[in-house]
Amino acid sequence: MVVFIVRRLVISACVLLVATFVVYTLTALSGDPLADLRQDQTAQRAQKIAERTKLMHLDQPVPLRYVTWLAGVAHGDLGSTRTGQDVGGLLSQAVTATLQLVLAASVLALVVGIMVGIVSALRQYTGFDYAVTLGSFLFFSLPSFWVAVMLKQFAAIEFNNWLRDPEIPVQVIVLVAAVAGLAWSAIMGGNLRRRALAFTVAALSAGGILTYLSLTRWFADPGLGFAVILVVSLASAVGIATLVAGLRNRDPLYAALAAAGVGALSSLALNSVLADPTWAVIAGLALVSVVVSAGIGLALGGVQRRRAVTAAVLTGLFTGGLIFFDRFFQAFSGYSQRTFGRPVSTIGARTPNFTGGFWDLTWDAVSHIALPSMALLLISFALYTRYTRASMLEVLNQDYVRTARSKGLTERSVITRHALRNALVPLTTLMAFDFAGMFGGAIITENVFGWRGLGVMFRDGVMNVDPNPVMAFFIVSGTAVVVFNMLADIAYAYLDPRIRLT
Repeated sequence: MVVFIVRRLVISACVLLVATFVVYTLTALSGDPLADLRQDQTAQRAQKIAERTKLMHLDQPVPLRYVTWLAGVAHGDLGSTRTGQDVGGLLSQAVTATLQLVLAASVLALVVGIMVGIVSALRQYTGFDYAVTLGSFLFFSLPSFWVAVMLKQFAAIEFNNWLRDPEIPVQVIVLVAAVAGLAWSAIMGGNLRRRALAFTVAALSAGGILTYLSLTRWFADPGLGFAVILVVSLASAVGIATLVAGLRNRDPLYAALAAAGVGALSSLALNSVLADPTWAVIAGLALVSVVVSAGIGLALGGVQRRRAVTAAVLTGLFTGGLIFFDRFFQAFSGYSQRTFGRPVSTIGARTPNFTGGFWDLTWDAVSHIALPSMALLLISFALYTRYTRASMLEVLNQDYVRTARSKGLTERSVITRHALRNALVPLTTLMAFDFAGMFGGAIITENVFGWRGLGVMFRDGVMNVDPNPVMAFFIVSGTAVVVFNMLADIAYAYLDPRIRLT
């Protein structure tokens, strides 16, 4: 393993060295960096040209300029832009903005896309499968700039206007209820009677919930409350226990239910702690939740102690997340008032000169990042969904899966312990490129939503014939590609023991 990593690092360093020379040369020769100054009609024109020529070393040939830049990088100096700004400072700000923008979208697309892809493969050629296929192709084919503009118009501007009187029209309630019913009937599958029952229950539930939210003006002052936290936590405990150990094993189920009950009750005792916490306090509460849930699993797990601990810990963390979002939603009304009734933002990463407590600052960050992340999420979601479905279908037809079923293993064990692990092998390459691409930024989305990230930094450098910002971008993105591809190779060996790294 060590030999493999060292060899890959040496080869990658050589490749990056050659690539940096090519990129630097192409950028330097792509135009005239003095073009704007040549049109200057002031008396300082000659002085400005001389200053920029000295700053960018334009009196030297391109290869010598590259060597000068490389020597500076070796000493930790990324140089300056053609206007004299420090590239290192710009890079730090751009990396922070890009990671905030793209990380959440990539993680959500990965988790949700894989889950939907698995269900789509298990429900092959059903209504749900056809709906997912149609949606995936639709999302993947939509132009990102068009999606971004539509989100700004309808999910920000129109939604902010609607929040002044958040009453849901009856036709919208009927439409959403019908869509929910069709979706759940497709997911449940089975005969016509089962589908009709699923449609009815889902449609009535969705319609009833939306009617309640409309009558109580919930969107103007949202919150979950203890009753919702308790019910959703108990339901999640049943679902998590089913995935981890199956409903036949009662001890993990009881441990998960106990963790959900304890977590929901703790929400009543944490009001003062969560009034204005810090991220350190939130992390500490999450750690306490893990410890307490693990203790519950050990106490109630019996012979299924390991699975009981897993189910209890996952349920405890989920319940803690519900408590967090409950307090988060409760702060919405105050934040909306401070932003003059326009809580969903369309420009930038922060509201200028905005100050406040923990929840206000969190709302400010989320309101700025929500729409651009959604614009990026749709395309990645479609990609993960299609790849996961194809990979799962290929694995489910393998001999070892049929052997596992013939041995009497439950369908849950066959899917999670045998099929899914092998289906993730080809997806690992896609994950590596996707996460490495995060560091390349999202030029179109950043431009539409006014984010000063790596993509905009690269665009400005190319347009201004300014090699130093372009090279800073290339170092970050190129290094990310090397590192994540090496991690993918290591993950191959973990997912498939037949693979050896030599």
